[in-house]
Amino acid sequence: MAALAIGWLGWKHYGVAENFRESPALLAPLIFSTSVAVIGFSRAATPDMLFSACIVLAMVSASGTLQSRGGLRAASELVPRGSPRETFDLALFGIFLGLAVLAKGPAAVILAGGAIALWALATSQWRPAFRLLHPIAIGSFCVVALPWYVMCAARNPDFIRVFIFQHNFERYLTPVFQHRQPFWFFGWVTLLAVLPWTALLISAGQEGLRLWREKSWGNSLGFFYACWAVFPIVFFTLSQSKLPGYILPAVPPLALLCAVSAPRVFRRSRVGAISVSAGFAFVWAALSLFVFYRARQFPSGGIGTISPLTVSKCAIAISFLLAMILLFAGIRQKLSLTVAITSLSVAATVAVANMAILPELDPYLSARPHAAFLRGDLRPDRIFTYRLNRSWNYGLAFYFRRELSEWSPNEPDAALVLTNQKGIEEITKAGRVQGELNEPQQGILYVPISPLPR
Repeated sequence: MAALAIGWLGWKHYGVAENFRESPALLAPLIFSTSVAVIGFSRAATPDMLFSACIVLAMVSASGTLQSRGGLRAASELVPRGSPRETFDLALFGIFLGLAVLAKGPAAVILAGGAIALWALATSQWRPAFRLLHPIAIGSFCVVALPWYVMCAARNPDFIRVFIFQHNFERYLTPVFQHRQPFWFFGWVTLLAVLPWTALLISAGQEGLRLWREKSWGNSLGFFYACWAVFPIVFFTLSQSKLPGYILPAVPPLALLCAVSAPRVFRRSRVGAISVSAGFAFVWAALSLFVFYRARQFPSGGIGTISPLTVSKCAIAISFLLAMILLFAGIRQKLSLTVAITSLSVAATVAVANMAILPELDPYLSARPHAAFLRGDLRPDRIFTYRLNRSWNYGLAFYFRRELSEWSPNEPDAALVLTNQKGIEEITKAGRVQGELNEPQQGILYVPISPLPR
């Protein structure tokens, strides 16, 4: 739904280009759907993708109201003020914003409202922005979001304190959940999130500089998308808790910016087209080096029957071939070829990963096989964890259907401890390893613990 919504927004604001393959109506949903963040979080057991999709739909509805009030230009016919269509857009804005609040809380109001306020502040378009506070929008928002919150608060006395204050305000203002990251964290996360299309941000930057020099950025539709993309990144950069999924709402407008700017840059300048294509080539080269680095960390048997060296050689050869094709596309100013090659590469990578690579990596990435292996243990009450990070602990608790206690060196009885390399070193120094330790080359290491001398 989110991909279709931004495709419709691209068509509504820019129409259909003479070459449909380079139209924002096609490019925006394609870039969005094949980005790393969307592929990854669409498969994750979190509400982040649903939350982001609802914000997209709310912002698309908001753009209809801003357009009808003269705040945004559009290629399609203007919607008359006070028309049923404007009323419908206001109602949809409230409904989708309410669904986003149901998905992950009141942050939806801050992200959507903050992005629109940033755009209104920069362009002095306050009147169209305040139109979104119409009673129809507020009423539809309350009808969708309030009943569930009221019922939860009525049945759970601590709901307001725990969910609203602790998991929203306290999470943002303090590092209570231990998600500390450096100030620049979301900078590189954003670049990774839009892979393999990161190079298209070069075209967005070039187009932005052109509008700045021409002093026409205030009337640019792209500036509305830029505010929509920038606000979540800036807002969560100031947070004391940072997780990669927080900036998912910024990915759809980034896809729109890339879809709008890339065709213009490719048509306008061969140098600009080559610089973007060189960016794509660099991305694939960097990915091949990353594969080479990660492949060396697996046991000598490799992934299945394929050795790490073979995996690395294949990745480097394929990335070199892709880089040559992409550079050729830049020289010939063929954006459609660049998009086709990149899209097919993403599709092939996802297919190979799902069929061959991820099943082999499951023991290194998921707690599922460990829980299945230990489910028949004769003393399940004597299985502990030690020094594992939060993701492993959460995964084990999910697949064991109970939380595993943290082992203590003062624990007197024998046990089986699931730990990592650092934990093994501490357990070995404490002299608690029972027998000879055979470390399985998997994500979690099993350590038999001897009882303390009586």
